[in-house]
Amino acid sequence: MDMKLKPFDFAQAVARAGMAGLGSTSSTPSVEGPSGGFSQVFTQALRNVSGAQNEAQALQREVSLDNPKVSLEETMIAMQRSNIGFQAALQVRNRMVQAYSDVMSMQV
Repeated sequence: MDMKLKPFDFAQAVARAGMAGLGSTSSTPSVEGPSGGFSQVFTQALRNVSGAQNEAQALQREVSLDNPKVSLEETMIAMQRSNIGFQAALQVRNRMVQAYSDVMSMQV
C-alpha cells in the first residue's frame, strides 16, 4: 500500500475547524435573549457534534478507499474533534441528569 502524506497546514486546520474567531466574544451564543434560550443552544450544540461525527466518518471512509484528496492527518483531526465534542456533550448530559435528580429528591 502506497501512502503519501501531505504536509500539515495548521492555518488550514484551524480555519476548517471553525476556530478562526476563537478569541472573539461576539461569536459566543448567549444562553438567554435573542438566541432562544438554553434548549435552542443545546440543540445547536448537539447538531454540531452530530455533524462533526458525520464528517469524521466520511473522511474515514475516503481514507479507507485510498482517496488521494483526503489526508490521514485531516482524518485524525476530524476524529479527535468529534470525540471531544461527544465527550463534552456526554458530560453536559450527565450533569443535567444529576441536577434533575437532585431537584427531584429535594423536600418541599
